[in-house]
Amino acid sequence: MKLLWNKPQWQNIMQRKDSLPHALLLRGRAGVGKLDFATQLSHALLCQQPRTEQSNAEQACGACTSCLWLKEGTHPDFRLISPEDDSNSESSTKKKIGKKTQISVDQIRQLNDYLSLSTHQVKGRRIILIAPAEALNLASANALLKMLEEPPANTLFLLVASQPQRLLPTIMSRCQAVDFPIPAKADAMAWLTEQGMSNPEATLAYAGGAPLVALQMQSQLETNDNLLKQLSMGGKLNPFSSAPLFLSAGMDGAIQLIQKWVFDLMSSKLAESAHYHAPQAATLQALCKSVNLSALVQFQKNLVQAKRAANHPLSHEMQLENLLLQYTKIFQ
Repeated sequence: MKLLWNKPQWQNIMQRKDSLPHALLLRGRAGVGKLDFATQLSHALLCQQPRTEQSNAEQACGACTSCLWLKEGTHPDFRLISPEDDSNSESSTKKKIGKKTQISVDQIRQLNDYLSLSTHQVKGRRIILIAPAEALNLASANALLKMLEEPPANTLFLLVASQPQRLLPTIMSRCQAVDFPIPAKADAMAWLTEQGMSNPEATLAYAGGAPLVALQMQSQLETNDNLLKQLSMGGKLNPFSSAPLFLSAGMDGAIQLIQKWVFDLMSSKLAESAHYHAPQAATLQALCKSVNLSALVQFQKNLVQAKRAANHPLSHEMQLENLLLQYTKIFQ
């Protein structure tokens, strides 16, 4: 296992690998390694010569024909279904227009022909990995449901979901759930330090305890620091000169950053603590003394609405100017 905090889930599954249900739902917060786990699990279950570690948990050998096929993306008994899946284009040579956000019904229906074929290996297992499963729309979810109701022999469906509440209840009821909690802080920090992160504690806190999210955020830290300096000005912030700076983080990222700052502002006001911005605790404490609590609560609600409309075609700079203007008005 590359991510040791997921070792208990790995051992549990591998100990019953010969009697697994037809579908597993790997669920948990984004950034805890569910997709990496599902990929490694697929490799281990399809490996022709699995090796056993000291923990007695099997791993893929990485050298057999099956492992080599998986590395090349050509294994006949493995299918990855995702919003980015497009069998008619080569992502390395063709630039896609826009980013797919849903798994289409055609992608699921195409599995019918595939599943009607026998597995490549005699009495072998076939694996269908669907990630993220919440990208299924109503049509594709219903098409998948029919397969889960009458699962083909020797086939394992692996569904990976960071927002399992978006799945149809009927799909969830036909999968055995495997939960992936946020890892212990010490384990996550040790791993981030191994990845070369110089300040893992602050970044991990900002990522809500999700190590892979923290690692992705490392390159954003300098930008975030500049934006936090703007928010630290409180009522003195200039919305119109600051909006372009926030826009550099992307509309969704900018709103999320403001939300986390406002959350800590509220936390400092009510509990004298900061969850995401411990290094700025003194600044937050000073700011919250002049905060109008009712205005702060209303601003939090407005941010939630703004997050839902973050991709609206209206001018993003104007939207940010409006939000930052609202921010300045929460200070008395």
